[in-house]
Amino acid sequence: MAVSVKIEDSMRERIHNLANARQRSSHWIMRQAIQEYVEREEKRQQFHQDAINSWEKYQADGLHVTHAEADQWLAKLEAGEDAEIPQCHQ
Repeated sequence: MAVSVKIEDSMRERIHNLANARQRSSHWIMRQAIQEYVEREEKRQQFHQDAINSWEKYQADGLHVTHAEADQWLAKLEAGEDAEIPQCHQ
């Protein structure tokens, strides 16, 4: 599928300069940029959806760990200890 995108001359020049420096085509640079943008935005959308799902689950069952419990667990991991994940509770 062919798609055309209108870009300003200054951006076209920047892409051309980058392509020359990378020994790639301008087309490759643009495809790579679009691919990376879409992948990043898909991950961001999934993160957002995961947060919504977690919030809804918490509202339904009330299970959680406190900030202090999570902080203690992370401190142990940071220190290189083999720490078990804190148990969720109400």
